Amino acid sequence: MRRIAAEQCYRLIEPGPIVLVTTCMDGEMNVMTLGFHMMVSHDPPLVAVVLGPWDHSFSALRATGECVISVPPASMAEKVVDIGNCSGADVDKFERFDLTALEASHVSAPLIAECVANVECRVADDRMVDDHSLFILSAEAVWIADDADSQRTLHHRGDGVFAVDGEIVDHHARMTKWRDLPLAGRGLGG
Repeated sequence: MRRIAAEQCYRLIEPGPIVLVTTCMDGEMNVMTLGFHMMVSHDPPLVAVVLGPWDHSFSALRATGECVISVPPASMAEKVVDIGNCSGADVDKFERFDLTALEASHVSAPLIAECVANVECRVADDRMVDDHSLFILSAEAVWIADDADSQRTLHHRGDGVFAVDGEIVDHHARMTKWRDLPLAGRGLGG
């Protein structure tokens, strides 16, 4: 084994697929690329995300208390990187990247039609925002593409390197302790 810098641990303990976060404030939609997020609880469904004042979406999330977390397919890899390389303060990213905004049912932020899944969220806890830029979000509604189980997602490995998820291994029958959890051990569609 070789030792690496502690700051690089995010490259190993990657929480899930790279996501896009949409916001809408004063009628202006924005989307950003996000790799720092994690599940906090399944009941109630809570997700933690890190957005800081350096992100254009930060002020919209802070002001409106709502967003959508969209999971892009691996086929959008270049677009996902390019979305993260520009600011919504300077460009309409929905127009530049030809994204289709769909109306959400619980929040003003849009869903993204090209994504595998969309999770409508409201801020449930913002006590860690000032110290750690960490928002705890409550999932209000989840939308899954009809072909979600056949699409692969991107996983950030750091420094512009991504992995695409691979074969799905189903051990649902072995999950005796967690058998009653919805979607336990199964793909996105259940």
